[in-house]
Amino acid sequence: MTGNVAAVVVAGGRGLRAGGDLPKQYRTLGNVPVLHQSLAIFASHAEIRWVQPVIHRDDGALYAEAAKGLDILPPAFGGATRQASVRAGLEALAARAPEIVLVHDAARPFASAALVSRAIAAAGRGAAIPGVAVTDTIKEVDGAGAVMRTLDRARLRGIQTPQAFAFDALLAAHRTAAAAGRDDFTDDAALAEWAGMAVGVFEGEAGNIKLTTAEDFARAQAREMAALGDIRTGNGYDVHAFADGDHVWLGGVKIAHDRGVTGHSDADVGLHALVDAILGALADGDIGFHFPPSDPQWKGASSDRFLRFAVERVAARGGRVVHLDLTIVCEAPKVGPHRDAMRARIAEIAGISVDRVGVKATTSEKLGFTGRREGIAAMATATIRLPWGAA
Repeated sequence: MTGNVAAVVVAGGRGLRAGGDLPKQYRTLGNVPVLHQSLAIFASHAEIRWVQPVIHRDDGALYAEAAKGLDILPPAFGGATRQASVRAGLEALAARAPEIVLVHDAARPFASAALVSRAIAAAGRGAAIPGVAVTDTIKEVDGAGAVMRTLDRARLRGIQTPQAFAFDALLAAHRTAAAAGRDDFTDDAALAEWAGMAVGVFEGEAGNIKLTTAEDFARAQAREMAALGDIRTGNGYDVHAFADGDHVWLGGVKIAHDRGVTGHSDADVGLHALVDAILGALADGDIGFHFPPSDPQWKGASSDRFLRFAVERVAARGGRVVHLDLTIVCEAPKVGPHRDAMRARIAEIAGISVDRVGVKATTSEKLGFTGRREGIAAMATATIRLPWGAA
């Protein structure tokens, strides 16, 4: 099969029926925007050469965050209808002249690589769409709700995306429809049928659901939690001594103080303890193993790099961090005035919501090295979820 394949991912809708303040494609599942997951399906597929997002003109900032880290084309801006948005994506691709184009809804983040491969293989027909067998009995009713007839479900299919087309034929069909004033097609297969193209159906996937309502999101969240059923907890502990200086770093926040702390990096005991807690939950060594103090590259390094590294180790195994709890032990500086800033910064680094971060502080009642104000200690607990059988 040709390697000259493009994918148009349509993400220009408002999608507020799903609830919340954001269009559904920018809401998160497992702390990852739905749109990112949908784009990544194609960006990571070996047979896809170009990925063309289509977004609403007002969503530039949301899109930039959702697409971070993906090797894809700059977005095109969509129109007032889905049909207009698809055409905008096709026009943006026209100069690249792909042979095949897949059109996918951003609200379907669960399509598999195998489904994409089937779509590309089926595109040799000129137009092909994924379908799943209908298991419910389907009735046709009139305007009053009276049954007119029962349809033969053996001949019915629920249609999904990605839909696959010869690029030139689909672009021509869209241009013809626009010239004719037709903008009411709900999917590209319907437009292709109107334009006289033969459309085939290949096997879809039951799991390739479209997120439309709040109930859809709830089911998707439940599905993800069921998949991430290996729940693990790790603990971390760190200590740093006071030294000359005018500030300390705690929980990712710079705090003015009459002393500094010693340490090869920025000596943030809070973040160091959290790193060890996450690595402990993974059974993946400790901070000294991954960032040895004997290595000069870590001298003065910001500890947010270490925490981000630990979180990425979880993600690399298909899991996610679900809760972080930090306790700081010292007589001074006072942690209370900075607690919310610490929680916000830790949440930002770890990519989780702030309600999943706890920060507490206590003294040692003037006992021991912390009681004598010789240093600061921190204890942390991390809870992560991994897929069963994750390596």
